[in-house]
Amino acid sequence: MSLLVIAIVILGAAVAGFVQGLSGFTFALVSTSIWVWVVEPQMLAPMVVFGAMMGQLLAVFTVRRGFSLKLLWPFLVGGLAGIPIGMMVLPLIDITVFKALLGTLLVIWCPIMLLSPRLPPLTVGGAVADGAVGLASGVMSGFGGFAGVFPTLWCALRRYDKDTQRSIIQNFNLAILTVTMSSYVATGVVTAKMLPMFAIVLPAMLIPTFLGMRTYIGISDTTFRQIVLGLLTLSGIAMLVSAVPVLWTRL
Repeated sequence: MSLLVIAIVILGAAVAGFVQGLSGFTFALVSTSIWVWVVEPQMLAPMVVFGAMMGQLLAVFTVRRGFSLKLLWPFLVGGLAGIPIGMMVLPLIDITVFKALLGTLLVIWCPIMLLSPRLPPLTVGGAVADGAVGLASGVMSGFGGFAGVFPTLWCALRRYDKDTQRSIIQNFNLAILTVTMSSYVATGVVTAKMLPMFAIVLPAMLIPTFLGMRTYIGISDTTFRQIVLGLLTLSGIAMLVSAVPVLWTRL
């Protein structure tokens, strides 16, 4: 493992840790956009899931306001059902096409929400719709650790306050990512050669994650919404930047 690779892994863990501490999600999106340049594809997903899980584990003891089991359980039921589906499609998924599609969705929809703060909250669907969002997120977690994207967008559409949204995303992600990581270990996706990478990621993200959580406590609901939608937009742009050139060469 070269010093350059180690430096980029540390950078990705630190930046993603801070952003996750602040927003409650996006470790996968931020770290993937940095690590994808130096980390082998088969190692990338376990590293992302491990880092995101550790970040949520740190946050769950620090940011606990707004917890509601009534709101959380449909997401959890759907998410747990989706994980095995995601793991089944993991060997089949074209990650470049996936990143292009998800990136396009984020760069179109998030700015619309960001520029239209007076849109009415989405109230249709109830627990069934929440469970469907959880199912899609479980699938995404199973093949890449992207558990938080859809619930975050959905909570923004629901217009939950920042503590309620943070609680749903944080606890959902922690549960889903823990099950995903356990499944990776049980099925042999995680191998012994990945352990040195995990040993680099964890200490690199500790302080930035706590700094992000401290920053979160002092911001308003409006600022939190702007940060979340802005981060999702930037993540979408990063996905397109990495995916479009590859797809162009296939034409």
